Amino acid sequence: MNFTKNKTILVTGGTGFLGSYLLRYLVRAGYTRVRALRRATSHLDLVAEVADQIEWVEGDVLDVFSLEDAMQGVQQVYHSAAVVSFDGRDYTRMRQVNVEGTANVVNAALAANVEKLVHVSSIAALGRGKNQSVLTEESKWERSKHNSEYAISKYLAENEAWRGMVEGLNVAVVNPSVILGSGRWAEGTCKLFKMGWQQFPFYTKGTTGFVDVRDVARFIVQLMESEVTGERYILNGENLTYQTVMNEIAINLNKKPPTILIHSFLQQFAWRMEWLRSRLTATRPLVTRETAAASVRSYFYQNDKSRREFDFAYTPIQETIAETCRQLRKAAGEGFPAKVLPLI
Repeated sequence: MNFTKNKTILVTGGTGFLGSYLLRYLVRAGYTRVRALRRATSHLDLVAEVADQIEWVEGDVLDVFSLEDAMQGVQQVYHSAAVVSFDGRDYTRMRQVNVEGTANVVNAALAANVEKLVHVSSIAALGRGKNQSVLTEESKWERSKHNSEYAISKYLAENEAWRGMVEGLNVAVVNPSVILGSGRWAEGTCKLFKMGWQQFPFYTKGTTGFVDVRDVARFIVQLMESEVTGERYILNGENLTYQTVMNEIAINLNKKPPTILIHSFLQQFAWRMEWLRSRLTATRPLVTRETAAASVRSYFYQNDKSRREFDFAYTPIQETIAETCRQLRKAAGEGFPAKVLPLI
């Protein structure tokens, strides 16, 4: 495969958190034929600085006809569109977008003879078996009560990507850990910073992986430009406890760190109280049953393969948190508009 910068690229999920950084990296790298799929209701606040350099195509991954139109003449596809939620109200749509949507993208890419597709999966797709605490690219999915609905949807979505490879499509997959960075403060992992700002009182001793959003975007561009296909890569900056991350956020925001350790009883109490608050205020819960359960368990994700095969250096999470908190403090005085970190 000859990877030049005059190829036509399609990005799904380009107006979302990760997708917006990806579009900015592609433009900065000199790609001039970047196309992105967006819904009519999608906001362009995260891509304002490059919006006029993107060819926008109105459509949806669940709209097969619009997807087929968007795929015409495309050589490279970055599939980052997904619903990330641990709220039961979103489960049906999450399955549709993550699984059916990925199947539609794969089918359209096959029909359009696309040269290569990079699928953005998640560490959640690796599964969380009873006896699995250290996970690598070789880890096998196990059916387990510890797997969230989101994890199941991403596992099934990744299977659709691999199915495309069997049918003749060049595919590579990335499995990012918890992605941190600036974005829309009420959405996704940006809510962790908003929780720090609001001095959310609870913390846990659980551990998971964290990665800078810019590192994920940088890596998948390198992966697309490489000759690599048929491989997956865990993208993880550091394995840290939730307490460490929330304390670091609090310090950088000059706020009081969480002081109440969540044990089994408080875990159940916390998500139920948050569920009640969300219903009374007609807002999204900051903590759900799934996030509360996940936060007290510890999983460690190895990044050796990505660092070794691409000579890739990850941004220290302490730096990511500090930069993001500086932007949140500024946003707080402006009514909390969306922010994006400067590219590295």
